[in-house]
Amino acid sequence: MKKVMKWALLSVALSYAPIAYADTADGDAVNAMGWDEIVEMARGSEVNWFLWGGADNINQYVSDYIGGILKDQYDITLNRVGVSDTVEVVNIVLGEREAGVNDNGSVDMIWINGENFRTMMQGDMVYCGYTDILPNNELVNWDNPAIANDFGVPVEGCEVPWSRAQFAFAYDSARTENPPKSIGELIDWVKENPGQFTYPAPPDFNGAVFVRHVFYYAAGGADQLLGPFDQAKFDEVAAKTWKILNDMEPYLWREGQTYPTSINAMQQLFANQEVALYFNYEPSQFGIAVQDGTFPESVRSYGLTDGTIGNTNYTLIPYNSPNKAAALVLQNVLLSGEAQYEKARPDVWGTSPAIEVDRTSPEIQAEFASIVQPESVVSSEELGKAALPELQASWISAIEQGWLENVGR
Repeated sequence: MKKVMKWALLSVALSYAPIAYADTADGDAVNAMGWDEIVEMARGSEVNWFLWGGADNINQYVSDYIGGILKDQYDITLNRVGVSDTVEVVNIVLGEREAGVNDNGSVDMIWINGENFRTMMQGDMVYCGYTDILPNNELVNWDNPAIANDFGVPVEGCEVPWSRAQFAFAYDSARTENPPKSIGELIDWVKENPGQFTYPAPPDFNGAVFVRHVFYYAAGGADQLLGPFDQAKFDEVAAKTWKILNDMEPYLWREGQTYPTSINAMQQLFANQEVALYFNYEPSQFGIAVQDGTFPESVRSYGLTDGTIGNTNYTLIPYNSPNKAAALVLQNVLLSGEAQYEKARPDVWGTSPAIEVDRTSPEIQAEFASIVQPESVVSSEELGKAALPELQASWISAIEQGWLENVGR
């Protein structure tokens, strides 16, 4: 039996239906306030932010930098709650809704996107209609479809962008001279270099994204899959995808008898030189790993000639958050030019901003212009030349479940 992570299932099935917004009296009251009133309401309170906790540098940025601003400027205490998978938080809110906890939930904000956002919207579990209240909302380009739509689902005032990311590969230039530069080349390279490649088992986020790249390749391009889920098209492309991945399996690390259970586990395999290639949806992690000595200085990263998948990630306030005012202040701080620059610094996080930098002050624009990425990190401009869109969530869930049934077994 292959050792793969068990799929985390929601406790109820939610069909794809028209979106309904959850409007509570508390939310309506906050939406009717001016910004200064909201800030005063938030003073002295706490805000519970649930987010993926797998990267120490991100945790430190959130707890120390963002938490420090909230405490020093607004007397708000930030409680960072780290989770291994966002679906855990979605299930918390879902359980509270089923139990009738509609006013005093345990979650004030979630780092979220994609299928989890769609699930929250379909479950009527989202606080909406407030984004125009945030002073720093003017820095967001809502005319950009990649911002206004989260994996094909219109945002419509129900979440706030935080960062942008795009998938990239990494290799050690001292060990590997010519890494594969496309999915087609990678398939051949894996067979020519047995044991030197693997990928985390879906539903690990990065592992699932790698599988989607192969799915795009089997489909003849991402444009063949855009739009609502098509069962006939899925069946056709999935059969090709599972064959590619199953044919590749005997040439993987440990002959494909086991898969890493997380991207952190795959990172360790690369650091130990057990595999020759690594990847991550957040390329800044390559630089962080070089900086802290996990990877050698000879590591380099790159995109694929046939493109890599990119997305925008967001923060969302559940409908039953008891601290909506504090959550709004937190979101506004995250959108500020200062906070967006801080997390763009390679020695902090190195992620791409969700705001339009040219809308910030001249001082902040100069700070962004001064950023020099490490040699190990491929530039967002280079990656952006061949960026691929994410699919609607229904495609993604079907691909992940299909992998478990036909490849992971």
